Amino acid sequence: MRKIIFAGSTGSGKTTLCQRLHGQEMAYKKTQAVENFEQAIDTPGECLENRYLYKMLLVSSVDADVIGLVQDCTKEESYFPPGFATMFAKPVIGIVTKVELAQSNEDIAKAREHLQAAGAEQIFEVSSMENVGVEELQAYLKT
Repeated sequence: MRKIIFAGSTGSGKTTLCQRLHGQEMAYKKTQAVENFEQAIDTPGECLENRYLYKMLLVSSVDADVIGLVQDCTKEESYFPPGFATMFAKPVIGIVTKVELAQSNEDIAKAREHLQAAGAEQIFEVSSMENVGVEELQAYLKT
């Protein structure tokens, strides 16, 4: 299974997705530092929200095979600048999280647009809490 690093804003669902992928108890925990899981790397949202911390994402991504850009579909704003994925020399995918909380399909479509503009090659829609779309992501990581 390929190792993935998750980058996204604070509260976007990166840690919960890591917990789901690794069969751990689902519990909210604010990530304070880069955390390594068996098949994933979880990063603090501040790494994306503060441009001067992009270096931390780049250095941490060396240990990953895939970059996962995580966008919460309940948030209108996105911290991913256009072309963000070009700073990585690895495959970059997008992950729309919290799809069970979307008010409409437009919320999910907008999140997809943010990820496409950032340069995500493929986009997955998931609900870590309801275990929706996670199998598709896992299948991708196994290839």
